[in-house]
Amino acid sequence: MGTALVYHEDMTATRLLWDDPECEIECPERLTAALDGLRQRGLEERCLCLSACEASEEELGLVHRNLCSFLPVLLVACLLICSPEYIALVQKTQTLDKEELHALSKQYDAVYFHPDTFHCARLAAGAALQLVDAVLTGAVHNGLALVRPPGHHSQRAAANGFCVFNNVAIAAKHAKQKYGLQRILIVDWDVHHGQGIQYIFNDDPSVLYFSWHRYEHGSFWPFLPESDADAVGQGRGQGFTVNLPWNQVGMGNADYLAAFLHVLLPLAFEFDPELVLVSAGFDSAIGDPEGQMQATPECFAHLTQLLQVLAGGRICAVLEGGYHLESLAQSVCMMVQTLLGDPTPPLLGLMVPCQSALESIQSVQTAQAPHWTSLQQNVAPVLSSNTHSPEERSLPLLGESPTGTVAEDSLSPLLDRLCLHPAPPICTAVASTVPGAALCLPPGVLHQEGSVLREETEAWARLHKSRFQDEDLATLGKILCLLDGIMDGQIRNGIATTTALATAATLDVLIQRCLARRAQRVLCVALGQLDRPLDLADDGRRILWLNIQGKEAAIRSMFHFSTPLPQTSGGFLSLILGLVLPLAYGFQPDMVLMALGPAHGLQNAQAALLAAMLRSPVGGRILAVVEEESILLLARSLAQALHGETPPSLGPFSKASPEEIQALMFLKARLEARWKLLQVAAPPP
Repeated sequence: MGTALVYHEDMTATRLLWDDPECEIECPERLTAALDGLRQRGLEERCLCLSACEASEEELGLVHRNLCSFLPVLLVACLLICSPEYIALVQKTQTLDKEELHALSKQYDAVYFHPDTFHCARLAAGAALQLVDAVLTGAVHNGLALVRPPGHHSQRAAANGFCVFNNVAIAAKHAKQKYGLQRILIVDWDVHHGQGIQYIFNDDPSVLYFSWHRYEHGSFWPFLPESDADAVGQGRGQGFTVNLPWNQVGMGNADYLAAFLHVLLPLAFEFDPELVLVSAGFDSAIGDPEGQMQATPECFAHLTQLLQVLAGGRICAVLEGGYHLESLAQSVCMMVQTLLGDPTPPLLGLMVPCQSALESIQSVQTAQAPHWTSLQQNVAPVLSSNTHSPEERSLPLLGESPTGTVAEDSLSPLLDRLCLHPAPPICTAVASTVPGAALCLPPGVLHQEGSVLREETEAWARLHKSRFQDEDLATLGKILCLLDGIMDGQIRNGIATTTALATAATLDVLIQRCLARRAQRVLCVALGQLDRPLDLADDGRRILWLNIQGKEAAIRSMFHFSTPLPQTSGGFLSLILGLVLPLAYGFQPDMVLMALGPAHGLQNAQAALLAAMLRSPVGGRILAVVEEESILLLARSLAQALHGETPPSLGPFSKASPEEIQALMFLKARLEARWKLLQVAAPPP
């Protein structure tokens, strides 16, 4: 299964026919720029390209049914409307002249109509429906619908904010009606609040709607109090509307990641969606005149990959906003390459959320905690006084002024740096001498044979003479070959086996080998009875060691600490989302070593989820070292996760125990001074 790209050139037909500074940014070039970017980078040809078809009036009627009673009587009369329904009103625009179109457009907020609007809007909704059909029938795994007009502001009986029909809401209704889905997650990362989607599903507990948006305490369009964090839904839908309002401009990569790690993903795992719909607006990217945010395009690759662990990887993204053509094109390319399975590129800048972002995150947690167990168990160290504002939290990005804005003439060099790195020719390889291990591997995973590093292997073994037996040398040679393949870019990631006695020594050799190969930073996640080597040189804090074992949390330095392995699903998710990933993104490693030593205690689903989530911060460069006794049980699930398949479910969500919460609180409270992505709370008044 692959990735679908749904598009139709007719959706470039509509354009503004009169002067209107507010509406002129919604232009046909938005689609052509995005599509040209995909073609230039060879991404379009890797997708299953589908030509969009018009949604039927019945399909549009899944959402747009209400009467247009709000229209002035005289306007209705002058349009000679045969049907009072909103769909019929939009259909009438095909026969209106320029003056009539202008008059009708002025009845709405930030909308323009064109004789081709009805056709284009039906294509946009139809593209979203085709994408959902392709994903839910198994024809593809995921996909993107490149559409205009956008849809997330459109309401049941009103166009709004360039939007005519609510494409994503129609797609969600369709998925529920045709396929019987009971849990759909909508992630709206457009910089404007998608109030149309919120209104449509406000009392519906089968749809979890998450939106972050520029709000500025209600002073930014659409100027609605219901865009604030305390709007959580109504009736049975309470808790299923999640608004994260940005009250300052300049939000960047760290702010977006913090929102995902500390709000969206905990709720999403607890909700356990069957499908993820993304209202993919890229006016939240750097350079956009509407958003004035600082998130670089590659951030959207990371956000996409973080979502891929949900719903079996079934993601349907539908284009919403995005008005800086180059930033839009780059962001679309970053999302599509991730949907295709390519490694995530590195993120630029320090991973330090700003105080305003943390205040917004805390307000969401407070509003949503009564409705979600995952937020009730969340532990939040208090924001330290040295947390930076958006303007001072890091050195300016390339092209950024000291005030945090990006000059137009310097944005292109920034975006040019965000080249799309080719995927390694081999995705996942396994080095193991355990009989039968190769039979456990999924298709597409290479079982590595032979070793070409005999002399180097013997040299490394001599340094650890007391810990390697003669029979371990062949295994060590295979592992070193595998590591070199990953660091040379020939292999994306791998799995290696060792004997229980040699696991610690092998990990020591691998760390030193990484440093010798000029890796700047190595993250080691060690599970079970594996202590950090005492003789390991750490000049410049190049190694971050996290040991998951035992019964108590302990901190030996800001780069060396341990925590117990949680026994509940809620505790395990809090460990990954609240500790491991914030540390990994803050450390920005070149390589991740994940070691499963004696008595590691991980179940298949836990090991797979940990490996899958660690792929994002490091661009997939992971070497998992597993003791031989565990490999037959874990090989397939680990290989599938590293290969890009969605990890299996952890099972029903269970709340973290008091002991698990206490251990995590202990670590976060002491580590957040150095690792700022651990922060999720603002200082008390």
